[in-house]
Amino acid sequence: MDLIVPAAFFVLSAIAALIGTGGALRYLRSRVLDIPNDRSSHAVPTPKGAGLAVIPVVLVAWAAANYGLSGPFMPWLLGSALALGLVSWIDDRRDLSQLVRLAAQVLVVGILLYFWPDERLVLQGLAPFWLDRLFTGLAWIWFINLFNFMDGIDGISGVETIALGLGASLVFGFGGGAPIFGLFGAAIAGAALGFLWWNWQPAKVFLGDVGSVPLGLLLGWLLLELAVAGQWAAAIILPLYYLADSGLTLARRALRGENFFRAHREHYYQKAVLNGQSHAAVSALIGATNVGLISMALVSMINPAAGIVGAAFMTFIALLALKRAPKKP
Repeated sequence: MDLIVPAAFFVLSAIAALIGTGGALRYLRSRVLDIPNDRSSHAVPTPKGAGLAVIPVVLVAWAAANYGLSGPFMPWLLGSALALGLVSWIDDRRDLSQLVRLAAQVLVVGILLYFWPDERLVLQGLAPFWLDRLFTGLAWIWFINLFNFMDGIDGISGVETIALGLGASLVFGFGGGAPIFGLFGAAIAGAALGFLWWNWQPAKVFLGDVGSVPLGLLLGWLLLELAVAGQWAAAIILPLYYLADSGLTLARRALRGENFFRAHREHYYQKAVLNGQSHAAVSALIGATNVGLISMALVSMINPAAGIVGAAFMTFIALLALKRAPKKP
């Protein structure tokens, strides 16, 4: 695997996002503040909207990686991420209704599935075409919202994006699909690293929906492409901590009859923070877990069962550690 070009995309994207986020922060300080409430994990008003810098960096990098290649899908994907970013920026400023946000996501994903080549089947031909596309669309929309909802403490979205991007880049690079996907993963991971400099505890700026929603769209597509390439196990393993934390939390809330879309602080990582653990310590634990998940994703390319079992064990240990984190005064 040639590492020079992906490494260059990673470094350049990180530098661009680092500088861009700093510039965006000067604009956001006096215009868009996230005011703490009883469901927040931060205590002081903090600028939000760093996605205004991060998303353009990712889109430019992906466009450069795709330069010279034909086909309508990539322009539609990049345009859709930009469109979702615009809707989410309005939401950051004015709090759009849940229905409007969901309608925008359904419209965007529907358009993208229309332009996605027919031969790219997530279910590997095991189901009729219409069922494959229905499953893909629902999974994609779910992941967009999952990624957005999990953006609840300093550092977590940056850490997760780095892990998913680098993990996908490595799996693609070691034979999981076309090399260009490795460039996409490296670029999005680099942009997340540049943002993380500003978002590590104590965060100077938050990503905002303008960042987390388009990132969910793009990362979700990368994971779906892993499945298309036959790396189904890796597509599940890489985001497994997010899948487990959000899934178990959603199940508990469903059993209590609560509104799924209502903001809350019931995720495992949020409860650890409420018990007095620092944002940095919790995000570092999730980052360490993700390093293990990346290794299991690579193992799954040789032995899918071993990779999944190892990843499930690591995720269980992480959730247990967060749940039993000692309370601090």
